[in-house]
Amino acid sequence: MNKNKYLLYLLLCGLMLYYAVPKFSLESIGVDSLFAGTWLLFALLVAAGNLSAFLYTPKKQKAVRTSGGNDQKRERGFGG
Repeated sequence: MNKNKYLLYLLLCGLMLYYAVPKFSLESIGVDSLFAGTWLLFALLVAAGNLSAFLYTPKKQKAVRTSGGNDQKRERGFGG
């Protein structure tokens, strides 16, 4: 389930970048350029974080039950 969440966030980040990058003007001088550069930096950090979480999430291991004789079982009894 976690990998699906990271993949969804990565795709949403890519969609936001696809929509926003053509609207930014990095050639201008001033606050507009500063905002565009900062926004792109944060968006790339989000994409990198989600990509690394997607790629390096440890796999869940199934619990292995041993059938040894040391297992103590409780039995419910009605005795006095």
